Amino acid sequence: MPALLPRLAAPLLAVPLLLAACAPRQAIVQVPTFQTESVRLQSLTLPGGGSPATATLSLMLRVQNPNPYPVRLARAGGHFFLEGQNVGAVELPNIDLPANGEARQQALLSLPITLANLGQFVRVGRGEAVSYRIDGNFTVDAGLFGKPNFGPYTLSQGVLRQPRILP
Repeated sequence: MPALLPRLAAPLLAVPLLLAACAPRQAIVQVPTFQTESVRLQSLTLPGGGSPATATLSLMLRVQNPNPYPVRLARAGGHFFLEGQNVGAVELPNIDLPANGEARQQALLSLPITLANLGQFVRVGRGEAVSYRIDGNFTVDAGLFGKPNFGPYTLSQGVLRQPRILP
């Protein structure tokens, strides 16, 4: 009889493990969120010397990590839109986020000026309100929990309005 007890105990212990495997689970890595603190047109440059016309924007984001462990945001990038028009590709720098915390991320965006988007950049430079949006994706390096990719979706959006820098 004592030899029979270990044989019965193993299947009985396996039942809770099998039931736990069938239970619905929460995602191991939760999606960090982005919030714009500021976006500002820094400069407009004219074409010359083989360089195209560009608009330089300063973007300050607050990125929040809902995970109970630190993560690194990597390969964040996408497209910048003004008034619904795609004005160029953007890449955001990598950022380390503390567990259940947040960090600020600053990026300088250099966007090409074309005949199609010149009007929007001039409006911003004249202090008028112009809507913007950043759509993109990113990878979260969560160590032992993997490197999931998130997106594409809207990372940030709002209205770009600043003091006049153009006549």
